[in-house]
This record gives sequence, C-alpha cells and structure tokens, in this order.
Amino acid sequence: MDLEVSPALTIPASELGWRFSRSSGPGGQHVNTTDSRVELLWNIGDSAALTEGQRLMLLTRLGQRLVDGIITVTASEQRSQLRNREIALSKLLDIVTEGLAPPAAPRRATKPTRGSNRRRLAAKEQRAATKRQRKRPSAE
Repeated sequence: MDLEVSPALTIPASELGWRFSRSSGPGGQHVNTTDSRVELLWNIGDSAALTEGQRLMLLTRLGQRLVDGIITVTASEQRSQLRNREIALSKLLDIVTEGLAPPAAPRRATKPTRGSNRRRLAAKEQRAATKRQRKRPSAE
C-alpha cells in the first residue's frame, strides 16, 4: 500500500521495508506466539519518490533520526500486527510531513505595551506588599 504524503509526493510500497518481532507488555500467552511489534524502514537517500530538494531537506532536518539515510519507525502499542502497521505508517507520514513543511516565519521582536508594563509592575508591587506583610515585626 503506497503512502500518500501530499498530492505531489507518494512513497511507493516497494520502498518501505517491514520487520516484525515479539512485542512486550500485556497479552498473556498470545503475546508469546505473535510478532505484533512492527518496524517500518524507509531509505530516504535512495528513494526515487523524492526530488533532490526534498531529499536534501529531509536529510538535514531528520539527521538525528537517520541511520545511514534510513529512517526507522516502530509501533507496538496495539496487540494486533495490522493495527501496529497502520500506526507505523501514520507515524512515518507525520514525520515526513513535518520534515517537508516550510520553515516558520522568523520572529519579529516587539516591545511590551504600556498597559502590560503597568500591569506587570502593579503585580510586582502587590507581591512585594504580600511578602512585607509576612515579615516578623521589628523590635523597636
């Protein structure tokens, strides 16, 4: 099953690699016999679905998560292997979508308004007065 990231990008199923293993956690005797843990692997470096710009962007943004250009996503939340496969696909979709998203607009520095400054100073004064009230009276 191909993974559609956007109308312009679809990852073919032939590029996705699957590995299955036994999952930890609850499940009784059933968990000892089924390979419900899923690992989904996708080689970003060798993918034919990506343009050079997309590949470069993903390699730089996801560099921490990659091992030799391959991204690995695991899912073992559910007892069903089929459900874990769906979860792994959605996780990969989220990661790739986030990796290809345009960078956020740079933050423009602003000055606090006069009213917010006044409120801040009033709150500080109130807090100082509360603390002054707690002081032990001086012996005069």
